[in-house]
Amino acid sequence: MAISDSDYKKITSALDQVQDNGRDIRRIFQGYYNDGEEGQMEWEVDAAVIAFNMFSSRWTTEILSALYIAGDKRFNQLRTLLRGISSRTLSDKLTACVENGLVQRVVDDGPPIRVMYRLTTHGRNCGRLLGPLVAYMKIHNDLVVSKD
Repeated sequence: MAISDSDYKKITSALDQVQDNGRDIRRIFQGYYNDGEEGQMEWEVDAAVIAFNMFSSRWTTEILSALYIAGDKRFNQLRTLLRGISSRTLSDKLTACVENGLVQRVVDDGPPIRVMYRLTTHGRNCGRLLGPLVAYMKIHNDLVVSKD
């Protein structure tokens, strides 16, 4: 996708701010480490591993992206958006997303009974945090370039 030079600069500037904020967060955490104690960063590494495990699970990111971009969806609407996913896998992954507090399963008693899936506040915040990473990767992989 070719975008205007001004929009490209806005995106890269926003990405620079995200990186600066990440550096500031690391410095704050580092300020709480006691000198000479081994393994103080282990809890940070553990938290990162937990987060990346959740988001690197096949179909989890796709489900979150679909709900973040397209809004609340019913099961079959999600299955249509996520080409290639089986009904069983979608059901399992939605259950995991609900258990992890990312997605809310909303039942309308009807008739007919309807089940909608929507992002929780936590799921929307994760979507917002993943947005800069997705934008960075689009630029890095030349999927987004400046047309000017």
